[in-house]
Amino acid sequence: MAFDKHGRMTATAPPLILASQSPRRRYLLEQAGLTFAVIPSDFDEGSVLLANPADYVKTLAEAKAGEVARKYPDSWVIGADTIVTIGNAILGKPGDPREARQMLERLSGQSHFVYTGYSIVCKNKHTRVSDAIKTDVQFKDLTQDEIDWYIQTGEPFDKAGAYAIQGMGTFLVRRIHGSYTNVVGLPVCEVIESLIKMGVVRMNAENPKGLAV
Repeated sequence: MAFDKHGRMTATAPPLILASQSPRRRYLLEQAGLTFAVIPSDFDEGSVLLANPADYVKTLAEAKAGEVARKYPDSWVIGADTIVTIGNAILGKPGDPREARQMLERLSGQSHFVYTGYSIVCKNKHTRVSDAIKTDVQFKDLTQDEIDWYIQTGEPFDKAGAYAIQGMGTFLVRRIHGSYTNVVGLPVCEVIESLIKMGVVRMNAENPKGLAV
């Protein structure tokens, strides 16, 4: 069953699908003026073996997009996956306050990388574009009081690396080098560029606030 971005049931296959339940990715694409349906992928992420970060997130993005595209072969499907790395470690979503504290203490005063892979696919057109974007993020030195407060907000628990740069976690970040939206969960510049180059969307002269699909 397909739903549009407002949660309404759609009768036919939508032309553009976001294969993610992430509210952050949905918001970013809405802000870019896109009209699309949200159909989260059921792909088992644990079935993909860890590789170098860029290949790993790109493989996951392709798998998520591909899983939904098989159900909607005439639609253009966007899949994405984001991870945080520091040193040789990948930081996922913390399962409890202890894990969140460990992650935040490890990131404190350090630089880390955020990788987001994205894939845009249309099965019946035999077309796919995929890429992985990396952003360098540096944290401020965090005090234990700051870490305690941030954990108590509850924000870290569904975020890779235990923080949300677009939320209250913005105060943790000293500087970034690269795409800001990539850290939020989707490199919007690259995704929109790809959609335009592939002819999926175009600038809508009659509605300057939106993109025509």
